[in-house]
Amino acid sequence: MSITGNYDHYHRSGSTGSGGSDRPERCACCVRTMKWFPVLFIVSVIGWSYYAFVVQLSFFTVTSVVQRILFLLFYHLILIMFLWSYYQTVFTDIGRVPSRFRVPRSELDRLLRATSEEEQKQILEAFAKELPIVTRTLNASVRFCEKCRLIKPDRAHHCSVCGVCVLKLDHHCPWVNNCINFTNYKYFILFLGYALLYCLYIAFTTVMYMELIWSGKVDGRFHILFLFFVSLMFAISLVSLFGYHCYLVLLNRTTLESFRTPIFRYGGPDKNGFSLGKFNNFQEVFGDDRKLWFVPVYTR
Repeated sequence: MSITGNYDHYHRSGSTGSGGSDRPERCACCVRTMKWFPVLFIVSVIGWSYYAFVVQLSFFTVTSVVQRILFLLFYHLILIMFLWSYYQTVFTDIGRVPSRFRVPRSELDRLLRATSEEEQKQILEAFAKELPIVTRTLNASVRFCEKCRLIKPDRAHHCSVCGVCVLKLDHHCPWVNNCINFTNYKYFILFLGYALLYCLYIAFTTVMYMELIWSGKVDGRFHILFLFFVSLMFAISLVSLFGYHCYLVLLNRTTLESFRTPIFRYGGPDKNGFSLGKFNNFQEVFGDDRKLWFVPVYTR
C-alpha cells in the first residue's frame, strides 16, 4: 500500500550512507538558485521602470516644477507600498503545521502493520479524534500526508515545490518564490493591488505626454514609450488576477478550493463550507483593525 511504501522508504533513507550525495546537493542548490530568477526579473523591471519614470519622464520631459513634484510624490508613495507588499509576500515564512498533527512513531508502526485500507482509516481516525479537523478525503478518510507523516489540518495541503504541508495553501507562486498561504495571503492581495495601482498610475501619467513623445520633441522616447506599453500590459493581466482573488477573499475560499471542493465530515462537498459572510471573510484575511487593512503588516 502507498503508506507502507513511503514509510519503508523513510526507514531506508535514514540508514543509507553519505557517499554520492555531493551531486544531488549541487543539483538542489542550482534548482534553489533558479527559483529566484522570476523574482530577479520582477525587481529588474521595477528598477528599469524607476529610471524611465523618474529620470526620462519626470526630469527630462515634464517641464512644470509643480507637476513634476506631484508626479514624483504620488509615484514614490505607491512604489513604497508596492515594494513593501512584495517584500512581505516573498520573505514571510510559510509557517509550520503544529506538532500535535504529526503522527508519532508508534502510530506509524501500526499503519505499517495494517493489512487493509480500512484498518489504516480506523487508526488515523482514532488518532485524529481530538484534533480540530472537519474535512475528509473522497472516501471519507482523515486527510493524511504520507510525505510529511502528519494529519493535514483543514485547508492545509502538501506543496510539491516547498516539500512540506502548508497551512491554508492557496497556490505556489514562482513570481514570489513562495507559497501563498495563511501567513502571507494578505500581503499577496496587497501586492497585487499596489502593483495594479503602480501600473495604472504610470500608464496614466505617460499617456499625457504621448503627443510630445510621438513627435520626437523629447529625449528618451524609447524608454517612455516602452514604459507605457509595459505598464499597460501588466495592468491588463493584473486586473483579472486581483479581481479574482478579491472574489475569493469575500467567499473565504482558496484557489485550490475553487477547483477542488472541500469535503466535510458532516455534509459532504461544500464550496462555501468555510464562508462566514462577506465582511467576516474579509476580516479573516485583513484583520479587525481597519487602520491596517491596506498596510502590509500582520493583523489579527
